[in-house]
Amino acid sequence: MKTLRLAIDPAHLDTPAAREALDQAAAILRAGGLVALPTETVYGLGANALDSAAVARIFEAKQRPAWDPVIVHIASEAMLHGLVATIPEAARKLMAAFWPGPLTLLLPRTAAVPDAVTAGRPLVGVRMPAHPVALELIRLAGVPVAAPSANLFGHISPTTAAHVLQDLDGRIDAVLDAGPAEHGVESTVIDPCQSPMVIYRPGAITTVQIRDTAGAVELYQPAGTLLETPREALPSPGVGLRHYAPRARLILVETPEASLSARLTAAIAACAGEWVGVMLPTGVPAPVAAAAVFDWGRWDAPEELAHELYSGLRALDAEGCSVIVCPLPPAEGLGAAIRDRLFKAGSKN
Repeated sequence: MKTLRLAIDPAHLDTPAAREALDQAAAILRAGGLVALPTETVYGLGANALDSAAVARIFEAKQRPAWDPVIVHIASEAMLHGLVATIPEAARKLMAAFWPGPLTLLLPRTAAVPDAVTAGRPLVGVRMPAHPVALELIRLAGVPVAAPSANLFGHISPTTAAHVLQDLDGRIDAVLDAGPAEHGVESTVIDPCQSPMVIYRPGAITTVQIRDTAGAVELYQPAGTLLETPREALPSPGVGLRHYAPRARLILVETPEASLSARLTAAIAACAGEWVGVMLPTGVPAPVAAAAVFDWGRWDAPEELAHELYSGLRALDAEGCSVIVCPLPPAEGLGAAIRDRLFKAGSKN
């Protein structure tokens, strides 16, 4: 198929061009097609969440295994009524505080939600994105939209329409191009039905924010060793062993800021004979032996590091690097989400 690239300015959705693009994308979704849409986290690959055949097309286009559930996006709380059976009080507090926004809630599903969306599990992940294009598209389509990240399974998530097309051009019907995503890492995923609540995937909404809003919370700890191919469906999106990965081998470096330059230099030296790229924090001297350098952002500004994470990994892949060396930021706040993505994409040095 030919993938349409529909440009749209999120600040001017009332123009004739914007209305035409949104109407065209909404019609594709209603007809059971696939549309990559911008959100504030990353670009998602959307389909009518209540149409099992349309959801199956997501899995086919992404080459995504059936054991990995997907998130459903809504444009209003009214859309929850057909999707979830109950909403616990903790979830209501989180919705009031963080919706629209980068927070996914795992809630008891209704029979209207196809098994493919939840990988057969009893909970469905739902969020209301804080992006005007996504909200307006879902509103116009009139259906909740299932939308995992718009990339091939396991590969680097897309934060621009160009990234989407690198992976999925010719495999999906359209992409709505509204410029770069704001946050650059996927939503926080939490189960508010448990006590304490469980965060399955850290994101822009932090553990501290959740605890201050709705009470006790802890990070998910798998019962056993994670497998490349799990024996059963995953309990949540984003907990698979390997996600977000570049083609290059990714080497992670844990070190205090004061020794960043020395440790990065040593890691690159250990890869003699390979074409090595480095995700380099702003102001850190570039290792002489690095074949390619991506200016990642300020080390004390995790929002910059998150915003540029996937763009940097894709840029170094495009340079032909066989190895990418990347330092691990501190685990506080948004740094926990960055570390989660990097641990799933590489190996610690």
